[in-house]
Amino acid sequence: MLDESLLDTPEGLAEADRRGLLRGAAEAGARVRTAARQAVEAGIGDLKPDGRPRSVLIAGPGAAATHAADLLGSLAGPGSPVIRLAPSGVAPAAGALRWELPGWAGSVDLLLIATPDGTEPSLSLLADQAYRRGCSVVAVAPARTPLGEAVTGAHGLFVPMATAPYDQEEPLAASSPGVLWALLTPLLALLDRIGLVTAPPEALEKAADRLDHIAERCGPAIVTYSNPAKTLAAELADALPVIWTEGAAAGPAGRRFAAALAELAGRPALVAELPEALAAHSALLAGPLAASADPDDFFRDRVEEPAALHARVVLLRDRPIGGLTAAPAARDLVLSHDTPVSELEPEPGDELETLAELIAMTDFAAVYLALASGA
Repeated sequence: MLDESLLDTPEGLAEADRRGLLRGAAEAGARVRTAARQAVEAGIGDLKPDGRPRSVLIAGPGAAATHAADLLGSLAGPGSPVIRLAPSGVAPAAGALRWELPGWAGSVDLLLIATPDGTEPSLSLLADQAYRRGCSVVAVAPARTPLGEAVTGAHGLFVPMATAPYDQEEPLAASSPGVLWALLTPLLALLDRIGLVTAPPEALEKAADRLDHIAERCGPAIVTYSNPAKTLAAELADALPVIWTEGAAAGPAGRRFAAALAELAGRPALVAELPEALAAHSALLAGPLAASADPDDFFRDRVEEPAALHARVVLLRDRPIGGLTAAPAARDLVLSHDTPVSELEPEPGDELETLAELIAMTDFAAVYLALASGA
């Protein structure tokens, strides 16, 4: 059950936020600026790359590395050389995860390691393996960790992760807003330097400004009726989120939103890209999860009987490729099944700005849903 009264009680939200999630979302812009500064101090701006690498391999634990690889791959465009190295192991613990380089990896490839931990023995071994293969190695992790020593020993570039004092108080959730930007920003600066993505310092500053703007619009002091993140959280209270995305930036933002709902709020969600989503989820909207699937719901005891779970479409839109849009068809399908829909569309800006807005808006919504439902 969602405690909607808590959404408009800033003091109650602060008390419920034991993991510092709202603070992390609000400080995302500052985290980008700190991470960009530390990337410069680490020497990324002084690199003189010898052309673009054949592949960019990304290794790291959990959702943070997955989202970073997804976002970088989308920003790199069609034919992206970004490949995530998925770990193996018996548990998601630092000592149990294992990473291996592909057999073909060599001197024309770049290995990026991104982790909010830095104590994973296998990542240190991976850096050494990459050095022996001739791969260039760059890592972003907390300072003074074994990984930093291993990367330095492998003649790689180590960038200290931008952290805040409160990060040490509780274990960092992989979907925490601050973690993503602390890991992603130095990688954006690096890939801009080698010509794979467009993320010069001024673009990172614009993204930080957009994150600050969303923090002002969606902060805990802003009441629900004028706060789009709180409104979305309330709309998803008793719903199965069916996230449809359109546009290059919206795809990874939607996948991150689904992951954040699961990890932070304990809520399942489905995600797909338009126009394929219309075919993939058509039967779902017409089935038992449809809003009109239970005609007896009108007679349900609102006190004793919990509400049935029904689908709610969340439409995340960026500029569609070629100006073509499936949004009208999506709305027609949703309305034909009496299914409610929530829409988020960023303000105009470059690709990194619109991506930052979509991620920030959905991050705030996931956090509010987690806090108000006691997750």
